[in-house]
Amino acid sequence: MSSAPGAGDGAAVGIDGCRGGWVWCRHRAGCWDGGLAADLATMREIIAASVLTLVDMPIGLVTAGADERRCDRAARALLGRPRASSVFRPPCRAALDAHDYTHACAINRHHTGRALSRQTWHIAGKIRALDQLLATDTTLRTRLREAHPELCAWGLAGGVPMRHNKRKAAGQAERRALLAHLDPTCLPHLDALAGAHPRRSVAVDDILDAAILAVTAAMVLKDAAAMSRLPAAPDQDALGLPMEMIYVRR
Repeated sequence: MSSAPGAGDGAAVGIDGCRGGWVWCRHRAGCWDGGLAADLATMREIIAASVLTLVDMPIGLVTAGADERRCDRAARALLGRPRASSVFRPPCRAALDAHDYTHACAINRHHTGRALSRQTWHIAGKIRALDQLLATDTTLRTRLREAHPELCAWGLAGGVPMRHNKRKAAGQAERRALLAHLDPTCLPHLDALAGAHPRRSVAVDDILDAAILAVTAAMVLKDAAAMSRLPAAPDQDALGLPMEMIYVRR
């Protein structure tokens, strides 16, 4: 357990989008808590009070030219099949203002040469909300960073991707076992969080994703040198936001 979060750490938060809004897990002073927020405005105080918050949502968007971000391509290469399919191409910033999926695809194709997946369009509202938050509140940029749960799980497992789909029972057991190995004190919190909200608002895999991000953030706070960025020298978008993913390789 030498890599587990320390009792004296500051607030480390993991956030994942879900049907009910945003689910979050926090490790602070050796204890776990969390909840469900309807929007990012509700989450702002939690993010601002954290030392590091990792969110599973794109930060930094292409505007024109490139068909995707280098971090997405690199994450797929590390994960391999079948986990690589969980890393999708985010929309260009202009596509976030589209009024429907067909319109968004046309805008994205014009700027990047590619259409959007339905999965991407379904979370476009959350991508837009996060993009606007970081555009208007620059004080959050140093503490709110992008991460991907599958990449983080890969790193926490020593560079081995998860074998099973996170929505299946075997995949959830696999991720719980990883978390139990790293910090078993989080599991009762995850169970309580799942019991407090209906599955139509937040699924079990959403909670596990948020916890994996929070454990990763806590490890970074314990040892800043443990933090890795993908790519190591990330590009910045038109707003100066880094197009990167944070993880820890154990």
